[in-house]
Amino acid sequence: MVVDNRSEIREFLASRRARLSPQVAGLTAFGRNRRVAGLRREEVATLAGISVDYYTRLERGGLRGVSDGVLDALARALQLDEAERDHLFDLARIANATSGSRRPSAQRVRPGIQRVLDAMTGAPAWLRNGRSDFLAANRLGHALYAPLFDSSVRPANRPANTARFFFLDPASHAFYRDWDTIANDMVGVLRTEAGRHPYDKGLTDLIGELSTRSEVFRTRWAAHDVRRHRTGTKRLHHPVVGDLDLIYEALEFPSDPGLTLVAYTAEPGTPSHDALSMLASWAATLDQGTPPPPRPWMPGDPEDVPAEIHPDTYGERLWRS
Repeated sequence: MVVDNRSEIREFLASRRARLSPQVAGLTAFGRNRRVAGLRREEVATLAGISVDYYTRLERGGLRGVSDGVLDALARALQLDEAERDHLFDLARIANATSGSRRPSAQRVRPGIQRVLDAMTGAPAWLRNGRSDFLAANRLGHALYAPLFDSSVRPANRPANTARFFFLDPASHAFYRDWDTIANDMVGVLRTEAGRHPYDKGLTDLIGELSTRSEVFRTRWAAHDVRRHRTGTKRLHHPVVGDLDLIYEALEFPSDPGLTLVAYTAEPGTPSHDALSMLASWAATLDQGTPPPPRPWMPGDPEDVPAEIHPDTYGERLWRS
């Protein structure tokens, strides 16, 4: 699957125009029988201060040579948020790129980054690239994402991938308690990355696989929504320690473009904080080479699950693997 930049530009701008009504844009709508959803092209052109012919050329994918001033005006006219504005500029940058600048740089985890992860002993942390490959983690990060490594959809000899696990493994519905919200966020992050690196073969292969095998992914991908993954709350259900409400922060490495460290914390004095402590104890038993003791069923646990993934047996099974 190869990303067509002109097609991406056309569909992104058309979808942003379609969602914006004249009233929201501050325009007076004349007539009741409008043939288009949202704004007409001439209305966007008026708001951006450019000619209709010029805007039509832009929406057809012609961003080559467009100035930053015009892109800013277009972003204001379409009321783009920060992620959408950055996406528009990424699309313009790719449209003006030379063939030699199309390949993303190779990514590897430097020893210094792994030492940073390992030094974070009280918080789960992991390192990902733009296509959501799980590249490295500290001990708590591996323990938190244990279902990802135990997934049947994880390809051999390749990094575990949170997007593949999310959309192709039914176990993700139990792990992610806000599944629908995270589905939108995950697709939006991949759409953002595709706008930034449309010639990344690993990324386009992943998008092609998910589009073919997941209708949920395919439907959301067609919406052309984009997201940033910087900070927020993640509500998980871990098969060993139960429910976790975690605050995450995403940190980028300027010296390693495309790599992001994601760290999780819990509010002190909350059940999630206690569950993180239990997770650390469980991870320590794995390190020591002894199977962890089973824990009792807890509120929020699935009541009817196959024996092979029941929380009482999950810890020992993972340890033995």
